[in-house]
Amino acid sequence: MNTTHADIDHHANPQLQNRASAEEMALYDQSGRKPVLLGFLIAVIWLLLGTVLGDLSSFKFDHPDLLTGQAYLTFGRVRPAHLNAMVYGWASTAMFSVSLWLMPRLCRTPLRWGGLAMAGILVWTLGLVIGMVLLLAGYSDGLEWLELDRQWADPLLVLGATMVGAAVWRTLANRRVHHMYVSVWYLAASYPWFLVIFLAGNLPIYHGAESAAVNWFYAHNALGLWLTAVNLALIYYLLPKIIGRPIYSYWLSLVGFWALAFFYALNGMHHLIGGPIPSWMIATSISASIMMVIPVIAVGINQHMTVVGRFGAMRYSPALTLAVIAAMSYTAVSLQGTLTALVSVSRITHFTHWTIAHSHLGLYMFVTLSLFGGMYYILPRVLKREWPSRTLIRVHILLTGGGMALYIIALGIGGVLQGLNLLTPEVGFQASVESTRFWLMLRSVSAVIISVGHIAFIYHAWLLAFSRNGRFTQAPPFIEFKPVLVKRRKS
Repeated sequence: MNTTHADIDHHANPQLQNRASAEEMALYDQSGRKPVLLGFLIAVIWLLLGTVLGDLSSFKFDHPDLLTGQAYLTFGRVRPAHLNAMVYGWASTAMFSVSLWLMPRLCRTPLRWGGLAMAGILVWTLGLVIGMVLLLAGYSDGLEWLELDRQWADPLLVLGATMVGAAVWRTLANRRVHHMYVSVWYLAASYPWFLVIFLAGNLPIYHGAESAAVNWFYAHNALGLWLTAVNLALIYYLLPKIIGRPIYSYWLSLVGFWALAFFYALNGMHHLIGGPIPSWMIATSISASIMMVIPVIAVGINQHMTVVGRFGAMRYSPALTLAVIAAMSYTAVSLQGTLTALVSVSRITHFTHWTIAHSHLGLYMFVTLSLFGGMYYILPRVLKREWPSRTLIRVHILLTGGGMALYIIALGIGGVLQGLNLLTPEVGFQASVESTRFWLMLRSVSAVIISVGHIAFIYHAWLLAFSRNGRFTQAPPFIEFKPVLVKRRKS
């Protein structure tokens, strides 16, 4: 049996009866091979483009006159282009591939409607390309996370996501198992959730303050009910699968799912504290943010207790390493979000660089690292080849993880100092700007570090997929797995 990165290929989900053989799993992987590889290929291209746009956005804080000769390179266009490239290009497209790979395995049936899924990925990409071109040309809807043109780009995004979601649901309808593992719940729910919130956010019937309220209803739920749902499904699959141990508590996993479904949808209004919207909306959002402690703690306990005693396996599995870091980041960013929803804290952090640090803790340390871990695990099983270089894996993880840690710490400190200065009447606005200069410079340094990590990953993925120089072996690139690390949990 091929042990990719020493990721032990036991089927660790106790809810799925009659453990599948390696041959059966290989059949499911090959059923979705084309759409999975297509999605990952397109996602990596968007990752590279989004990285360039993000670096340029960061450098413009240090050198405001950098590349201002052309309107399409101004900060007001480059920054939202970076956001859309990373959220809809990199993350969402990679999540399509993750969904199309996971669902056949979890449902014990080959992928259905794979051709429709491929077409959906291409339609989604076409819509995003059109939206990005128009965005850089100056056509924007002017709403956070919803900048893409609602007339030319958004309908294609809706159609593309619907087509991919149809393949996911058709596969689910043909499942050969009665009991559904929690990852299936997250995957199946994420597609209708996304379509509902995306359509609601883009309806052209809102104006003024109500438009702001709907905007943050979408922006917050895009993270919680779309990006979070698919990546929690991936983490719930990878952790027990790699270490060969069942998930700690199926009951806790369902508490986490249903509490997320009930409480998260109301969170977004806390971004409008102090704004001209009804107080009951703000109070409801703050209350829902506090209630989010329930699913976060449930998921955190469940994932920690699954891995506890076997953290040493992270030395031998990059997929496990990234999944664990992503799981911890989900807990951290969620508890941080509850804290910043409180009025006393929001007074300091709102409209500062703290918000950017907070969003990157979620969008990068949770979502992106989770997807990197998924690609480390999935690609060798789809391509039937092993990652060639343990050095490139270590370089990638250290640079991206370390670079983003520096990014979050720098902007977190800078944002708090900025907020405190803004709240001090005798301190002028210029002082609040000056207090962030050093921390913004550190952000640019971290952006370069992260970019080098991305280049290392993209180069390594290229080697895995296309190199024919004969350097590949079936042995995992990390040290061989030590059985002592997988003792049975004491009853």
